[in-house]
Amino acid sequence: MGLAALALNRLDPSSLDWQPALAAHEPWRAWSAVFVHYSGLHLAANLAGAVLVGALGAVARVPSRSVAAWLVAWPLTQAGLALQPALQHYGGLSGVLHAGVAVVVVHLLCDGNARQRRIAIAMAAGLALKVAGESPWGAPLRYPPGWDIAVAPLAHASGALAGALCAGLAEALQRRSRLR
Repeated sequence: MGLAALALNRLDPSSLDWQPALAAHEPWRAWSAVFVHYSGLHLAANLAGAVLVGALGAVARVPSRSVAAWLVAWPLTQAGLALQPALQHYGGLSGVLHAGVAVVVVHLLCDGNARQRRIAIAMAAGLALKVAGESPWGAPLRYPPGWDIAVAPLAHASGALAGALCAGLAEALQRRSRLR
């Protein structure tokens, strides 16, 4: 996703970003929105985040079912933005990166050893505090100091929730298949 975002950086953001008004006619925007970045700082921060989430997944040795859960969470992250009708445009990787962190947390909680589960609990608490601290139920956009773009906190919450739900479903299906 990061490499595609880098490659597509020169395109007009409005041709790829998530726009709820176009969701029914252009559903592919639920996938293409991650390739849109509104500034160089936005792109750099999301690329760094992609490297970190990728490293987290590699260190946690997430199985293919977790990767599949993350891929399913990708469009669901943007679909969650429909809860904020005032948000007319959205682009960036951050929501899907939050989904990736949640997927790793669920994997470690379900399949990790005792030490990994403790780490996952700490990660889950940190993710929950971060998302709640951003007040995703408030204004659709925030303008954090030092950033040259607006941030959509609901995207982070939507991504974390979509990732956790998709990973939980993947783990449940895996357990069910083991019982057969």
